[in-house]
Amino acid sequence: MSSKILDDMRDVMRRRHYSIRTERSYCGWVKRFVLHFNMKSRDDLSEGEKKIETYLTFLARDRNVAPSTQNQALNALVFLYKHVLKQPLNEKINAERAAKKVKIPVVLNRDETKRIIGAMTGIHQLVVKLLYGSGLRIIECLRLRVHDIDFDMKALTVRSGKGDKDRVTTFPPSLQAPLEAHLGHVRIVHEGDLANGYGVVYLPHALARKYPNAARQWQWQYVFPAQSLSTDPRTGIVRRHHLDPSPINKAIANAVRTAGVQKRVSAHTFRHSFATDLLRRGTDIRTIQSLLGHKDVQTTMIYTHILQQGGEGVISPLEDL
Repeated sequence: MSSKILDDMRDVMRRRHYSIRTERSYCGWVKRFVLHFNMKSRDDLSEGEKKIETYLTFLARDRNVAPSTQNQALNALVFLYKHVLKQPLNEKINAERAAKKVKIPVVLNRDETKRIIGAMTGIHQLVVKLLYGSGLRIIECLRLRVHDIDFDMKALTVRSGKGDKDRVTTFPPSLQAPLEAHLGHVRIVHEGDLANGYGVVYLPHALARKYPNAARQWQWQYVFPAQSLSTDPRTGIVRRHHLDPSPINKAIANAVRTAGVQKRVSAHTFRHSFATDLLRRGTDIRTIQSLLGHKDVQTTMIYTHILQQGGEGVISPLEDL
């Protein structure tokens, strides 16, 4: 039963243009949900509200998951019942909620940032410079297309970011020369793919049907393409996708060790550092919110902690002795 449900789930998600990452995540939650109740047929999916409530409580109480993880499971199961099973959930789900913890983001000072970036080379360094210089999430950076970078206006367009929203952020002029050189190599690879009968890049939604030749055009190619061709798991088409985040994350981990930085640094840390450094420079919080693509300014306000002196801006009494 599980495999048939998952096939139906994938079919609906693809018709609704969900990303492959969301598809895999949602299908994973549905599979775990089915296995948790040892369901054998679709009839076992009845009383959806009660079962979802029980499962979410199990995640919070027994698995001690984060609130975001619990919410992701809820979204996946609501999607299953509403769009796949056509059984809208009418009753309120009163599950025990995962405890929400206020986490202060890890932020690098300018010296630490310089040392880590200096310990990197090549494409990995270029990606991290964009993460820090433009405040990008790593997947936003790797999904950039050639036409998303406007060298003249010093602007970078993030398309279908978190919440499927577009935004424009700053582009560091110091990256123009190295990025143009990088794109020169990428273009040679693309022309080689075209000569070998490939060179068709993935286009979102219905763009491939609307513009049949766009997938081969240079401006639609990824800025950071993968080193090798691969088979699209949805269509079976062999093409060059964008670079995977894992080698970037490994390169960052190695650079952190080499630089001797004693902090837990990830790709997202450079986005946090971008925001706090803008605050140090006196940039308006609303401007930073727009550059980061935050829906709520309260999300952006977390970065103001870095400007406070000591805990909550309080000076230690030891300093008066």
